Amino acid sequence: MPPALFAGFWVSDLEAAIAWYSALLGAGPVMRPKDDEAVWEIAEDRYVYVERAADRAGHSHATVFLDDLDGFLTAAGVPPASTETYDDGVRKVVFRDPDGNEFGVGGAP
Repeated sequence: MPPALFAGFWVSDLEAAIAWYSALLGAGPVMRPKDDEAVWEIAEDRYVYVERAADRAGHSHATVFLDDLDGFLTAAGVPPASTETYDDGVRKVVFRDPDGNEFGVGGAP
């Protein structure tokens, strides 16, 4: 069995983060395991979650490599903060949530 992945982001305002990540990912959370946490499944056994922790908010980052970066960007409900293309043609697009956490998405040329 391939490993499951949970990538977490600490946030100060849980409801604002749920709204923002729902817009970015195109759907609401698939579960709320605790009062201060929300979880999205972005692929089989691969999850992104937000957890209220005001003292840690804004200090998280993760990057997801996608088969269809352009499709994701077209559907994303929030604007990217930056876009970068590397010498080999790989692209990385960075989104920043309301606390400044970095959610990066990348794609092959």
